[in-house]
Amino acid sequence: MQTGYADVNGLRMYYEVHGEGGTPLVLLHGGLFNIDLQFGELLEGLSAGRRVIAADFQGHGYTNDIDRPLGTAELASDVVALLARLDVPKADLFGFSVGGAVALYLAIEYPELVRKAVISSVSFNPSGDRAENADAVGAMKVEMIAGTPMEADYLAKSPHPDHEHLQTLLDKLGTYDRGMSGWSDDDIRGIEAPTLLTFGDSDAVKLEHVVRFHQLRGGDVNGDFVGVPASQLAVFPGTTHFTGLARTPLVLDTVTTFLDA
Repeated sequence: MQTGYADVNGLRMYYEVHGEGGTPLVLLHGGLFNIDLQFGELLEGLSAGRRVIAADFQGHGYTNDIDRPLGTAELASDVVALLARLDVPKADLFGFSVGGAVALYLAIEYPELVRKAVISSVSFNPSGDRAENADAVGAMKVEMIAGTPMEADYLAKSPHPDHEHLQTLLDKLGTYDRGMSGWSDDDIRGIEAPTLLTFGDSDAVKLEHVVRFHQLRGGDVNGDFVGVPASQLAVFPGTTHFTGLARTPLVLDTVTTFLDA
């Protein structure tokens, strides 16, 4: 493993590089998580035979926070700058939740950068989100996550390891992309890269939205007659939003089979 920091957009962005060979795979974690919390159990399997680049987003893990809201466009800009610093002209993406929103943004706005994209546990517009999820995230206080791995990792890794800065991060996540209308059906249809959509069957995204997402990507067909589409869907059983990638063997097989196809 190699580790480093890249100065991008005012951030000192922490990143890791695992493995070598093949098209680089970029890992994009969810809100309040970091490289280890989101992908720690998957890294060994994902990096077997391929170069994996993982980064901590603004205010997460080892990356500092700055006086800037958290939003998909901003985080995507950080990723683009990081890949330029690492001289990566094209990559596969694996993003979960907030990271999934960033992967989706890059697939739409930077098609030349993306070969394949795994987009996990995120809607393509707010109509797909369960209302109680937005209400819960918007009301998050540091006391609510006391004693959790998220609190412990923040205090252990953050360049500003105190509860005041952690509350600032929670507040920014509570207003993440607020007021944004999301993507249109045509935007989703127009994505050039093959996509693998993964969700939990008890996720923060409504299942009818998941099916619509898959249909817009060319799915929901009789593959025996017309062939299996390049874009795919996986719904993991007994899985919530926070446990979205917890079934390591199942996730690894699903993701690596898609990337290697």
